[in-house]
Amino acid sequence: MSVIITDTCISCDACLDECPTESIVDNDENPTGEDIYYVNPETCTECVGDNETPACADSCPTEGCIVWDDSSVAPEQPRNANRGADGEPCVED
Repeated sequence: MSVIITDTCISCDACLDECPTESIVDNDENPTGEDIYYVNPETCTECVGDNETPACADSCPTEGCIVWDDSSVAPEQPRNANRGADGEPCVED
């Protein structure tokens, strides 16, 4: 399971310290080479067991920047109970 940080990211660092699994890296360490922050889908838990919604999305000042990603949800992984549809913002302002 995972979330995605979109290209509307302003690289403010708000999400980096909020992730309980340290799954977010800045644009310098993004393995895709894109100039945005990156969420490692192998370690992101959508904050299941830690928060009601992803902590990164709660801390992000850019509306709609962090969205749900269905492509990385393994069938055996628990899903966040507040999960929206693929591509929808994790937190609505």
